[in-house]
Amino acid sequence: MASVFDAIDELNDTIEQARRTGDTATRALVKGRRPAGAASKQRIRATLRAALNAAIKQRLIDINVAALVELPSGKRPKALVWTPERVRAWRSDYAQGLAAEHQRPYGKRPLDVYISTPRPSAVMVWTPEQTGAFLSVARSHNLYALYHLIALRGLRRGEACGLRWSDVDLKAGIVTVRGQITQLGWATDQGQPKSEAGERHVALDSETIKVLRAHRKEQRRKRLALGGDWVENDFVFTRDNGQPLHPARVTDQFERLAHQANLPPVRLHDLRHGAATLILAAGCDLKVVQETLGLSSITIAADTYTSVLPDLARQAAEDAAALIPLRR
Repeated sequence: MASVFDAIDELNDTIEQARRTGDTATRALVKGRRPAGAASKQRIRATLRAALNAAIKQRLIDINVAALVELPSGKRPKALVWTPERVRAWRSDYAQGLAAEHQRPYGKRPLDVYISTPRPSAVMVWTPEQTGAFLSVARSHNLYALYHLIALRGLRRGEACGLRWSDVDLKAGIVTVRGQITQLGWATDQGQPKSEAGERHVALDSETIKVLRAHRKEQRRKRLALGGDWVENDFVFTRDNGQPLHPARVTDQFERLAHQANLPPVRLHDLRHGAATLILAAGCDLKVVQETLGLSSITIAADTYTSVLPDLARQAAEDAAALIPLRR
């Protein structure tokens, strides 16, 4: 059983080495592949343990070898806000990384350095101002409505890609999440949300309703312009010819837009975390975060998002102090 996880570690190393190389062909070999982290390994072991326990009950085997494997903790990383101090430190590291790559014959692209420069935490959250700066840059892109929906209402990437117009009620201001498009390697699969809690109703604010109305109008214009070349389906977000979106393409474009906006980097999934931060900043409690984001328990919301509260509290203190005109 230990050999299974040794093989996973070897594959992780292969993916990381391919990503670090400047060779396009080598990078293409691992396109769509992500290293399995500690939490993923814990889930793999849990699945194996459950299967082997069933085999023991059927007297097919005598011992559950998966229970004997020791793995690093799969504890969820704490979400951190991109405060000015963290942004300054990251920009310094980013500038050093760019300078180092310029000295190499086949150095990384600035976008690759931008993505790979270490961050204070695996989960970083933009402030509301930073999120606004991103959306301002993304406004002219055809996927703007998708990024807007994730940033404000916290849908997962796959849920946004798999959203259908039949599940959108703009008059009532409700989106029903009951499908997703997931990525398996480079292949995609259309299915249900990842958990029972993932199937949910998400209320929309007036600005998001307006954004979705404009998106629907533009989509209808494209359908009429292409005529028979348009691929008919009910997806809210599609490629320019109506075909379903590939989730990786959505991520790639997000990274380019964030770089273009001159913002510190976050993962596309962190836009979802940013939505939780906005809900907390608006004075709502963790239960609202859990239900809006479709989390299986309030414990997950607490473990992931309570770390952002001190940053929000400090910013509130700074905002309050700034209201008092002090003479220097």
